[in-house]
Amino acid sequence: MGATATLSTSDLAVAPGGDVTCQVVVRNAGELVDQFTIDVVGDAASWSHAEPAVVNLNPGESAPVLVRFAPPRDAGVYAGSVPFGVRVISREDPHGSVVEEGVVVVGAFTDVAVELVPAKAEGARKAKYEVAVDNVGNAPALLRLRAIDPEDDLDFRLDRTEISLPPGTTAFVGLRAKPRKTFWRGEPQRRPFQVEVVPEQGEPLVAQGTMVQRQLLPKWLLPALIALLLLAGALVALWFSVLAPAVKSAAREAMQQESKEIKEKADEAASAAGAAKNESKEAAANAGQALDALGIKPGDTSATPTLPKPAEKGEPVTFRLDSTSAIVANAGTFTEVTFTPPDDKKTLLIKDIFFENAKGDTGTAQLVRDAGGTRSVIRVIGLGNFRDRDEHFQEPLRFQPGEKIVFRVSCQNPQPKGACTPSVVLNGRAE
Repeated sequence: MGATATLSTSDLAVAPGGDVTCQVVVRNAGELVDQFTIDVVGDAASWSHAEPAVVNLNPGESAPVLVRFAPPRDAGVYAGSVPFGVRVISREDPHGSVVEEGVVVVGAFTDVAVELVPAKAEGARKAKYEVAVDNVGNAPALLRLRAIDPEDDLDFRLDRTEISLPPGTTAFVGLRAKPRKTFWRGEPQRRPFQVEVVPEQGEPLVAQGTMVQRQLLPKWLLPALIALLLLAGALVALWFSVLAPAVKSAAREAMQQESKEIKEKADEAASAAGAAKNESKEAAANAGQALDALGIKPGDTSATPTLPKPAEKGEPVTFRLDSTSAIVANAGTFTEVTFTPPDDKKTLLIKDIFFENAKGDTGTAQLVRDAGGTRSVIRVIGLGNFRDRDEHFQEPLRFQPGEKIVFRVSCQNPQPKGACTPSVVLNGRAE
């Protein structure tokens, strides 16, 4: 046996941005002088370390090692219990290495930011905005929204008045402001207002906004009407003073001259019409004989061929991933559904992604690329932000042969609502 290890305590608590320590006593249980390396494994490994990390011990000798846990104040470190292990590795007897386990409870902190986009909008009857709410804390945040007009000149409509945000996510809530009174003409009027975001604990957050109310009539309308009236008056005066007398005189002369020409041309037209009638009958007979000789029936047409559009490369592929995820207390715990392409020699090109959340579940969904065990997150989306959502790509997402697609869900529903059942449909081609 190479080593033994004893933790002074296996239950710790620490606030984000702070640190906490515990002691592990390392004993050389072997018969040789040995060197032991001490480190931390598990989710807490990235923000913990041992002091010292290496100790040299004679047989039967012991040494205390301090293990320090210092989680950063960041949304990526979720609040709650984080299991860890303190590993002691023997250089002389690697198989005699030991791991002592414990749990560190990371405290929660709330940090919410709110912004109104745009801060100022113009309109005669209404103006549209979006309220962007960011949860940069490490715990889910339940927030209430309301719009306030100190002057009571505006009516508001929010798409949602309550949102639940997982850590590290953003929600966009539509807002429409409508003035209670309108005016036909006049200078633009500024209507300031506020959007208040109220968390479960702490002070409300306020975003300032302004609606610039314009007149109902366009500014160019009155000058355009005046210009049209002046132009119409000038045209009427020109007609009666110049054009009307000249037109009457020219009309009388033309009528006298044309009366003679009309009589002469009428006689010529009558004789020409008789000759044309006879010629037309003869031409029709000749044309019929010519068509019969060629075997063509009158009225036959030939369709112009239409060239088909060139087909896209590869085979069309459409598949659906359905997830049933139980409610979890830790927002960092996910349920996974994996899609493995049936042909591992073809490249998968995804052009369309359709997310479905028919029950309006609350939580976080991730779409992940799995390349031989190396994972990279493609999309992260809060379930509370949508019921049906589709995304289309000009340049398709490319999955190389052998890569898998993973749909991960962390369900944060209230207990009466039950498990989360979101789905994702992917459409594209395999080539």
